[in-house]
Amino acid sequence: MAIPFDHTLPYEKQMGEIYVDTCPYCGEENVLTYMKPEALSRAKEGVKTRLNFPCCFQTMTIIEADDDYFWADESLR
Repeated sequence: MAIPFDHTLPYEKQMGEIYVDTCPYCGEENVLTYMKPEALSRAKEGVKTRLNFPCCFQTMTIIEADDDYFWADESLR
């Protein structure tokens, strides 16, 4: 089963920290997540990973990740 593109969230990794441009829940911009590099590696391996947003305390379940996007179990766009 393919995950629809509207279930994706772009992210950036800068100096070992993971940022998202815009929180899909509250709209906050340039959000620094508390995701550790180890958790990102697990997500890239296809292990479901939870990402808590510090701006609004919502939680997203990442089904998988690649070098540019988190692929989630819900529509984010």
